[in-house]
Amino acid sequence: MSRLKTNICGVEFKNPVITASGTFGYGLEYSKFIDISKLGGISVKGISRHEVTGNPMPRIMETTSGMLNAIGLQNVGLDRFLSEKLPVLRKYDTNIIVNFWGKSIDEYVEVAMALDNEDVDMLEMNISCPNVKEGGIAFGADPKMTEKVVSECRRVVKSKPLLVKLSPNVTDIKPFAKACEEAGADGISAINTLLGMAVNVNTRKPYISNVTGGLSGPAIKPVAIRMVHEVYKTVSIPIVGIGGIINWRDVAEFFLVGASGVQIGTANFVDPEIPLKIIDDLEEYLEKEGVANIADLKGEVIL
Repeated sequence: MSRLKTNICGVEFKNPVITASGTFGYGLEYSKFIDISKLGGISVKGISRHEVTGNPMPRIMETTSGMLNAIGLQNVGLDRFLSEKLPVLRKYDTNIIVNFWGKSIDEYVEVAMALDNEDVDMLEMNISCPNVKEGGIAFGADPKMTEKVVSECRRVVKSKPLLVKLSPNVTDIKPFAKACEEAGADGISAINTLLGMAVNVNTRKPYISNVTGGLSGPAIKPVAIRMVHEVYKTVSIPIVGIGGIINWRDVAEFFLVGASGVQIGTANFVDPEIPLKIIDDLEEYLEKEGVANIADLKGEVIL
């Protein structure tokens, strides 16, 4: 598996396949179905200072080539995550990335400071969720706000690499990536979901109680590829590519436009074994092509 080793922000991953926040619970739920120790890493559900119950039902629906959701960042809160989830999850041989968010800059800082002292491998700031009224995209839709919240968290995160997960729901993602780099982020996760809406023609009401939700799945992959390509040309910090990955070809595509790792999201709901299949197929592809390490593909797209 040495061909699949990758380094993201100074952390070595046995392979580049990470499960995306919000699609894999706290990892433990999936341990009943697959060997999660084979994963390169797990990005857990977005953690906030206090427990959040999320948006009212219905809050998820299947779309053509994708999924629409408005979960609302439901999570058990920082204290329960640290006492109930992390100790069990830490027993598995995989990197743990803690996705976190806040309703204010102070909350972001409070959670970041607490996590910096815990046995986790990396932090991932979520400033891009489109499904909550406070926090989330409120900090990811203005480069100045992005710079401010990232720099404040950077100030207190002293021992862990800090990723920032960006939104595609902006006119131009490049200024946001640049703001993150200048504020001290170690890496970028791109992209979160695209804001969407679906209506039931019989009831004439939106399918999602929140009216709008985040679109994910294969339908958004071309957008994600384009944005990772743009971010790669803008900043020098590592990028974790996210958006519609369902097979090894998608992973190779993200690497060619500049990713150093990837996250698998909606595909986990279709088949929990997809991340492991991708790992095996990717190893076979690299061996067949004579590629010594997957990092050799990084940024090698021919334009």
